[in-house]
Amino acid sequence: MMNAAPEYPPRVEIIDGKTMLMSPRPMLRHHIVAGNIYCIFAEYLDGKLCAPFFGGVDVHLDDKNWFVPDVMIVCNHDIIKEDGIYGTPDLVVEVLSPSTMKNDRGPKLRAYAKAGVKEYWLVTPLSRTIEVYLQQDGELVLDEVYAEHSVWELDHMDPEDRAAVKMQIKVSLYDDLYVTVADVFQRL
Repeated sequence: MMNAAPEYPPRVEIIDGKTMLMSPRPMLRHHIVAGNIYCIFAEYLDGKLCAPFFGGVDVHLDDKNWFVPDVMIVCNHDIIKEDGIYGTPDLVVEVLSPSTMKNDRGPKLRAYAKAGVKEYWLVTPLSRTIEVYLQQDGELVLDEVYAEHSVWELDHMDPEDRAAVKMQIKVSLYDDLYVTVADVFQRL
């Protein structure tokens, strides 16, 4: 007989001054994708100024916005405190869940833009897509949408469509940091 799942305290974020319950524990694919991204960032950033952080780290943007992103990069070490980040991360990644996607695309995106986040990723494990938003004049503007394609799909595309498929994300913080889309979704 299986034991009942342990009770965890509810996870919350503060969005525009309102306390919002976060989704229950995310699905395994959510953790796999977030972990893949964190590992890619951590390997690249080893020995560099900027630091990667993995889910569970609180980000206090201001008095009305306190989030818990899945992955982030912070270059200003002055905002890193024992109990979280107090200020603006440079890059934020949210792995979308059906119950959080509206907030991640709406009020959280606007708050991150206003705070000056330079790059914002919205990753959808089910469709294997990554939307990359870049800071432009106080707004996060969609720069590109990346998607993982199977070998079969690539083989059946006409040459022009296949040439347009971008398989690597150029991270704006560094000149030589590229993330391969397939690496984000490995082990799914």
